[in-house]
Amino acid sequence: MPHAKAIAKSAPAPQPIPYLVALTFAVFWLVLALPAVARGAPDSFADLAQELSPSVVNITTTTTVTSASGTRPIVPEGSPFEDMFRDFLDRGQPEQRQRRGSALGSGFVISADGYIVTNNHVIESADAIMIEFFDGAGELPAKVIGTDPRTDIAVLKVEPREPLPFVTFGDSDVARVGDWVMAIGNPLGQGFSVSAGIISARNRELQGAYDDFIQTDAAINRGNSGGPLFNMAGEVIGVNTAILSPNGGSIGIGFSMSSNVVEGVVEQLRDFGETRRGWLGASIQNIEADVAEALGLDDQNGALVTDVPDGPAKDGGVLAGDVILSFDGRDVEDTRGLVRMVGETEGGKTVRVIVFRENGTETLRVTLGQRERAEAAAGTVPPGAPAEEIVLGLTLSRITDEFREQYGIDDSETGVAVIAVDTASTAFEKGLRAGDVIAEIGQTSVRSPRDVAEGFERAREAGRKSVLLLVRKGGQPQFVALPPL
Repeated sequence: MPHAKAIAKSAPAPQPIPYLVALTFAVFWLVLALPAVARGAPDSFADLAQELSPSVVNITTTTTVTSASGTRPIVPEGSPFEDMFRDFLDRGQPEQRQRRGSALGSGFVISADGYIVTNNHVIESADAIMIEFFDGAGELPAKVIGTDPRTDIAVLKVEPREPLPFVTFGDSDVARVGDWVMAIGNPLGQGFSVSAGIISARNRELQGAYDDFIQTDAAINRGNSGGPLFNMAGEVIGVNTAILSPNGGSIGIGFSMSSNVVEGVVEQLRDFGETRRGWLGASIQNIEADVAEALGLDDQNGALVTDVPDGPAKDGGVLAGDVILSFDGRDVEDTRGLVRMVGETEGGKTVRVIVFRENGTETLRVTLGQRERAEAAAGTVPPGAPAEEIVLGLTLSRITDEFREQYGIDDSETGVAVIAVDTASTAFEKGLRAGDVIAEIGQTSVRSPRDVAEGFERAREAGRKSVLLLVRKGGQPQFVALPPL
């Protein structure tokens, strides 16, 4: 029976689970029960920096500034020689002197044929733009393809003699707080400088309607503006735009506009030379707890419609008092979310809008307008607008020659003049004084008092609690946050 005995050995009776298998299961479940262990810093950023640097560029702009040379004598009013002096001075007006100003910034190449992304404020008002490539690879002049002041993004184009190395956008929405990031740029004119850090926070807003900033502690200074923020896969997940600093230098609080905002803007600027954002045409506000209870809502999600003037929303059946719960298949959490959803949707598209009305929901179909056309039709500065305007305790005016002379404002400075400040206003408490110049509101350049007023109006419509102003005091820039109410 040797054969039968061999068969019996090859098919033994069931035995307990072997020791190693049991140990493996024990270790597996133990690992699942333990908290996640943070990964250490990369051994080096050198390989990534070497690979990506050729796609990053330095940007130099020049601007011609015109100013009057000489001084104009003052003739007392009512003097018997007043008419004679006026005739003499009118014949001999001082010559206009031109001088060249320059600025530095950063950018990055996004296509082999020479498209470049940077910040709008880097190239705004420039007469000439020069692009310097990495490691002495030469310089090329650039032309502006399109700009978007709302997100502070600009697209440039150079004509290279051969294909350029370029980088691609990554998905900023999957980036997490604590992830490593690397910035490359032209800080303080030093050129092609690399810094690294982590993502400190996500979804920051600096009071622009479409803000979605990544906050990082990677060193970002003047001149880094427009440069890329990379993830460890070498993808651009942000465009370095601003810093928070009491002294103008990096203190580890920098802001990069997220790639998921930038990529759509860049695509439209390349295709059309302008942005073509959707426009709903309704005023909205966030829902407070007491309002939610009064309306019979289970939570505070959604955007409450406060006014519906003539426009797409009214044509689609939206009413004041409606709560917009869903837009184009996406849930609406608050006004900020809705504003971004509408802005990211192409004008002319018909979308499904679900609203809460009279203890029930209704589904509407709204054909969006185009925001840029709506704003152009309304006019940024209406005809007959007053030379001065009082906004939240600030008496504002266009910058005049008298204002420049009185407060020593350089001819190159643009913006809106602060003529007076109500001492009982929040603006006064925040340090604004007569002689200050408001250069931007919500990261949008201003040229008239009406621009400032409309910036506050947009913030109110979006339900924001504060608006960020870029104010120049004696030529020195300073950010000031003011409530829009």
